[in-house]
Amino acid sequence: MTTLEPDIAIIETSSLGDRSYLISHDGAGAVVDPQRDIDRIEALAREKNVRITHVLETHIHNDYVTGGLQLSRATGAQYVVPEGDPVEYERRAVADGDIVSMGGVSLQVMHTPGHTHHHVSYVLRDAADKPVAVFTGGSMLYGSTGRTDLLGSDHTDELTHAQFHSVRRIADELPSGTEVYPTHGFGSFCSATPTTGESSTIGEQQNSNPALTQDEKSYVDELIAGLGAYPAYYAHMGVINTAGPRPIDLSMPEPVDPQALRSRIDAGEWVVDLRARTAFAAGHVGGSLGFELSESFVTYLGWLYEWGAPLTLIGEDADQILDATRELARIGIDSPSGSAVGDVRSLVGDKELRSYSVSDFDGLAAATAERDIVVLDTRAESEYADGHLDGAVNIPLHQLPHHVGDVPAGEIWVHCASGYRASIAASILDRADRTVVLVDDDFDNAAVGSA
Repeated sequence: MTTLEPDIAIIETSSLGDRSYLISHDGAGAVVDPQRDIDRIEALAREKNVRITHVLETHIHNDYVTGGLQLSRATGAQYVVPEGDPVEYERRAVADGDIVSMGGVSLQVMHTPGHTHHHVSYVLRDAADKPVAVFTGGSMLYGSTGRTDLLGSDHTDELTHAQFHSVRRIADELPSGTEVYPTHGFGSFCSATPTTGESSTIGEQQNSNPALTQDEKSYVDELIAGLGAYPAYYAHMGVINTAGPRPIDLSMPEPVDPQALRSRIDAGEWVVDLRARTAFAAGHVGGSLGFELSESFVTYLGWLYEWGAPLTLIGEDADQILDATRELARIGIDSPSGSAVGDVRSLVGDKELRSYSVSDFDGLAAATAERDIVVLDTRAESEYADGHLDGAVNIPLHQLPHHVGDVPAGEIWVHCASGYRASIAASILDRADRTVVLVDDDFDNAAVGSA
């Protein structure tokens, strides 16, 4: 017997602030905006006893490499991509009003430009043809909308106006109880402003979404004025996704012995230590960079990484290396050139180790009262403008690699909002042979001055 209500399962990629979705109904399944590591989706489909018949993209993504092409080929599913996107592979190109039928339910295509020119949303209709959900990609987010500057400044104004009308169209054409399922907005830099909540409906968005609570001019002016920097690796995602990503490789990188590790560092290659930031501070291979493997890891490594450069990973164990390899593959950094596993002292010996101190904001205040120090704030310019320590020098983390020489001479105490960005900055400064102290603390604990 056919059931009316389709099931919607969320596949969370918290490290990138994105969600993919598996819609299932009577044994058939459709996947919306899949990440590149499709094994998670395939496992979920097996668990639900679902055959994936359709893979749908809301847009050509700028913050991750899609798994859509590989998933469609692996499952034989129809690959659905917005018409107008100049992709280099076979797909079903869909335009406004088209219907994608999946068993007893359907997905109606709604053209919702703004995040990109050809962006679409998909309205899920149940077996009774009632709208039950809308998959909004980078259009209507929870209390926000997708950013409109990723295609270049020449398009930003046009796309921001389009975004306003797209979100209003979604709200106008769908019942207030329709569930909203965006791809971005859970920490992704694809969001124009921070989002709120983990679920929502059209009716709830009517009261919270700036495109629905503001007039067009106010919305456009505020969105454009508030757009900040976004990760540098975004420049490569659209190119990869348009050409069609190659299949993902999640195999263990080749082991690197201590001599080769030293040679790579001496050659100026990227050697990244995945251990906890305090462990890195206590002892690390001189010349390596500390990127603690956490939910922020791939965003900031991708932001600072020199695209195409050899990349060697240092980890406590093989699982840590494999987890990092998966994260990196999601943004197109494929097949790291090597890995070193184990206690860091066993990798190079005590003579090769470097270290620096770790403190908190109380320690920073005490040091400031005792002697002349340099306080380096690695937060974004907008965060700094909202409040900062008196006399702090602001160099956002993503700018630091090219501005190490601009950091004043002396003992450098480096902080951010939580310690994560500061820990990366500390490793960059340490590699440059600067004297550094990591402030591993929440900025809420800082004594913020007025200047």
